[in-house]
Amino acid sequence: MDKSIHSAEYRRLCAILRELRLEAVLTQVQVAERLDEPQSFVSKYEAGERRLDVVELRQVTTALGTTLWATLEQLWPTNAPT
Repeated sequence: MDKSIHSAEYRRLCAILRELRLEAVLTQVQVAERLDEPQSFVSKYEAGERRLDVVELRQVTTALGTTLWATLEQLWPTNAPT
């Protein structure tokens, strides 16, 4: 199992989070304010420089106006082969 912060799946998750932010018409600063974190927190997870744990991921998805489950569905669609 690849545990690298730079795995293809993790890079895809970072891209999904950035896409969700852009679709919500939010800046990194606005998301950071919702999370009570500095803007660099958002920048680092979007760039893959910081790994999010599951609790943080749920908080980020909520700040983006979506759910953890909807985000995971984008990462791993249920109709896709495993």
